[in-house]
Amino acid sequence: MHVSTDEDHTGGRYIEPGAGYTRDTRYITTRITADGRDGYPVVAGRYRLVAARACPWANRTLIVRRLLGLEDALSLGLCGPVHDERSWTFDLDPGGVDPVLGIERLQDAYFARQPGYPRGITVPAIVDVPTGQVVTNDYAQITLDFSTEWTAFHREGAPDLFPESLRTEIGEVADDVYRDVNNGVYRCGFAGSQEAYDAAFDRLFARLDLLEERLSTRRYLVGESITEADVRLFTTLVRFDPVYHGHFKCNRNPLTAFPALWAYARDLFQTPGFGDTVDFVQIKQHYYRVHTDINPTRIVPRGPDLSGWVSPHGRDALGGRPFGDGTPPPPPRPAERVPAGHTPL
Repeated sequence: MHVSTDEDHTGGRYIEPGAGYTRDTRYITTRITADGRDGYPVVAGRYRLVAARACPWANRTLIVRRLLGLEDALSLGLCGPVHDERSWTFDLDPGGVDPVLGIERLQDAYFARQPGYPRGITVPAIVDVPTGQVVTNDYAQITLDFSTEWTAFHREGAPDLFPESLRTEIGEVADDVYRDVNNGVYRCGFAGSQEAYDAAFDRLFARLDLLEERLSTRRYLVGESITEADVRLFTTLVRFDPVYHGHFKCNRNPLTAFPALWAYARDLFQTPGFGDTVDFVQIKQHYYRVHTDINPTRIVPRGPDLSGWVSPHGRDALGGRPFGDGTPPPPPRPAERVPAGHTPL
């Protein structure tokens, strides 16, 4: 999720009249790897993951970090849900300063890596604590590297979220989901013309219809257990009714009108590592208060009713094992728990 003029730069221009929405995908692609080939080896305690619970792209890293048990190896800094035009900020911390990095704005870590960094100040980002510099904000690669490069620090019983035998299929499914769903909701919300909106709307719901069909006979998107593909779809589905349905005009149907997708989303939400990373209050605060071109009053709606997220889903009847040969993660650490009242769990 960017802080930039093309997405959610407060007071800026989100929507170019007459144009479709194009996401800036020029990320810092340096990788943290087991062999350190980019100059950043995997080392416990060296790096800090900076995320925001409001952001779907950052939410992926929170889920995968939890599932794999990387809490001891990779510390977590959380930005607040509402940023200004310059940067995500650490306003949830005492004094508005990240206690490890010693900065008020994530922008400072980007500028430490590249003075005057010209693109969006994005979460998630991984910061090298000794230098204070952002190593990478390439969110799609970050979670894959958690699964494949950080194995020395996986917890006992960590699931294999990116099994080698399924990687081609996971990639194909994830590409479709990204294009039409993850990014598709933004293409609806930030469309600059009726034509651009209509095209994005049609692609979004055509893909949701296909996913509904796929998930009507299988518990998970690929294989018999949770994979990276499920993580990537979940973070959009969990935001669909609270923000995308109304705020982004993705309103052919709410998620609750898709029997299989709604049950699938509830199944994941109730799985340790998923729903316990979701903060519905922050999600709504971010979208409705930051996107002032879409919602100039900054009024945050009180609905929808979230109690259905903890209702029975019945997906167990389809078989599958959520963690494969692994085990569920332990409960979230007290300092990382979603605040009471921000989730129905």
